[in-house]
Amino acid sequence: MKMKNLTGRAMRSRQLYTNTKAIAWVTLGTALFSLIFASGKFADGSTSSLQILFLRYIGGLATLLLVVAARRERLSAYRSPKPLSHFMRAVFGASGGGALIYASANMPIVDATAIGLLYVVFVIPLGVVVLKEGLNGQHLRAIAICCAGAVLIMASRGAFTAFHLAYVFPAGIAVLGAALLAVEGLMIKMLSSSDRAMTVLLYVNTFGILLMASPATTQWVPLSFESATSFILLGPIAVTAQYCIVQGYRLASLSIVGPVDYTWLIFAGLIGFLCFGEKPTLGVAAGSVIIAVGGIMLAIIKPPASERENTSQA
Repeated sequence: MKMKNLTGRAMRSRQLYTNTKAIAWVTLGTALFSLIFASGKFADGSTSSLQILFLRYIGGLATLLLVVAARRERLSAYRSPKPLSHFMRAVFGASGGGALIYASANMPIVDATAIGLLYVVFVIPLGVVVLKEGLNGQHLRAIAICCAGAVLIMASRGAFTAFHLAYVFPAGIAVLGAALLAVEGLMIKMLSSSDRAMTVLLYVNTFGILLMASPATTQWVPLSFESATSFILLGPIAVTAQYCIVQGYRLASLSIVGPVDYTWLIFAGLIGFLCFGEKPTLGVAAGSVIIAVGGIMLAIIKPPASERENTSQA
């Protein structure tokens, strides 16, 4: 009996470590993606979101090819048996990312971020329905706490109070982007369990260039060398962010890592304050603490019996 208790305690400690590690990976990826989604705002209307996304994918693929060359490996080593799935993931990711870059450029960043976080509302039910992931009362309470923190931040920033046409259209685009990224998140989870992280990244950046080339050309505007370089440099940032997200999704279920995306609000608030003079409020600080509490609760939730069995078998 004593040995059994020790084994159970070791399994729980291992799961706690794994969940915490997954949350850390996704948090870092979310911080980096916050910079990318704000890129349209930094461009100040001088460049379309499609052009930014296209240049970002070019920078991302170039970075990955350099990594492959440094490893002295052949590209064939990263071939996937599911190229169509990778293509569909790229479709959802490119369209969702472009939608949120557009929304962030045409409305307050915090508003666009808050709407984009409907992604979490969409992605967790997808994980339950499609992947048959366990969702218990503890998960629901932790998710509710994260949502409460997000609502408090939105309320303190006055989000969604200026409903006129110039606001409603980008808000609708942000909702669409959230839904598209939720499907992409589901596909990342599925692909990361069968393919290496580098394989996932190579496919999405390659397909991203192919998907964005024609749309970006229709809205292309001449850029200075400095501007073009800055958008291309979003590629290495995006690759690092994507790698972090893939690693996090590989380690834990969507019900654990999905709500971590609420930290996006915290990073968006920092960007708004440091770059655009948006002063944080008491509500932002309080909401950030609440979100952190929800994230910690998600990290220490005891997994369902089926997941514990899978972990022990692994």
